[in-house]
Amino acid sequence: CVGGIDKMEEAGFVSKISQPRDLNGVKEELGVLPKWQSCHTAVTQDGFVFEGHIPAKYIEQFLANPPEGALGLAVPGMPLGSPGMEMGGRFTPYDIVLMHKDGSSSVFAHVESAAAQK
Repeated sequence: CVGGIDKMEEAGFVSKISQPRDLNGVKEELGVLPKWQSCHTAVTQDGFVFEGHIPAKYIEQFLANPPEGALGLAVPGMPLGSPGMEMGGRFTPYDIVLMHKDGSSSVFAHVESAAAQK
C-alpha cells in the first residue's frame, strides 16, 4: 500500500501515516462498511473518507464538489492495476464507490483501463 500512498503524494496530497492496532474498529467508527473496505483508509480535514486504491483524479473531482450526504469514496478490495497495485500491464476493471452517510452507495466512476486512471 505504500505504492498507493506514494502515488497520492506525487499528485500533491499530503499524508500523515498512522497504523492503529484496531484498523477495522477505526473503519467502523468512520462509517466504512465491510463491503467497501480495502487495505487503507484516508480521512481529510473536512472528514471525508477515502478507502483503498482510488486514483487521485477522482478524489480531486469529489473534493471539488462533494455530493450532498456523501461520506467519501471507496475502491473495495485491491483491484489489479489500480494505483499502487500495478503488476506489469495487467489490469482488472473496477468501480469507485460513492459511500453515503446513510449506509447506501452508488457508483461514482467505472475505471475500465489503466489509462482511465490518469
